Amino acid sequence: MAFIFTSALFFSSCHRSQTPAAKRYPFTGRIVTIDTHDQTAAIDGDTIPGFMEAMTMTYRIKPPSMLSQLAPGDSITAELVVMHQGNDDNSAPDSWLENIKITGHAPPAHHAAANFHIPEPGEDVPDFSFTNQNGKRISLKQYRGKFLLVTFIYTRCPFPDFCPRVSSHFVEIQQKMETNPALAGTHLLSVSFDPAHDTPKVLRDYAFTVAHTRDFSRWEFVAPNSRDLPRIANFFALTVNPEGGMLTHNLSTAIISPDGKIVKWYRGSDWRSSDLIKDATDALAGRS
Repeated sequence: MAFIFTSALFFSSCHRSQTPAAKRYPFTGRIVTIDTHDQTAAIDGDTIPGFMEAMTMTYRIKPPSMLSQLAPGDSITAELVVMHQGNDDNSAPDSWLENIKITGHAPPAHHAAANFHIPEPGEDVPDFSFTNQNGKRISLKQYRGKFLLVTFIYTRCPFPDFCPRVSSHFVEIQQKMETNPALAGTHLLSVSFDPAHDTPKVLRDYAFTVAHTRDFSRWEFVAPNSRDLPRIANFFALTVNPEGGMLTHNLSTAIISPDGKIVKWYRGSDWRSSDLIKDATDALAGRS
């Protein structure tokens, strides 16, 4: 009996040690847009001392039924939950808002999100220009003849399940590019939507520390000119607040064909590297 009790105690202890560790932060902000399809809301959040500065970004809402009670312009309080899957802070966490309470109502500010342009397959992509991690000016036109995989990043994003997750998917694609002949004519482009902060040095540091790459021959990190940002954001379905120059932290990824047309556009971060690889190789096979 003693052995059974000890074993059970050991199992229980091990089981508890595997329980994900949740950190909770008091949260206040204002609703910008609501996406019932993704069960998320873009929120202009206030500073969370010791965790993140004030910024507008997209948050998952729990329970999703709460979305039906929210409207753009609402002021809210909530708990931001950051759930680590292991016992250390280096594991990739999940995050969401819960215990949401509406504290006020106001007319929503004008946001470009109200007139989203959704990239459609076959649509020509404008020849947008950027500055890359080496300070070199580049444009999308120079990648004609290659499949271009484009995603958007926020280098100061504190949530590994948002921008860093997308960058980790690109890491996997870059690794497959070394061994998959079908990806030989593919180039990766991570575009910052924070050009005032993301200088070439910041982009290089992000590539080294978050994206874990130093091979810029096939994966570049770029930022647009601030005056070009609204047009780029509109085309790729990113949300912009023209009054304050603040971008909501939604996510957008696209495959662009060698002739400069949209092959496929992905909303959010719930896609896998294998999805982009399959769509790119299928498109290449169709072109051949």
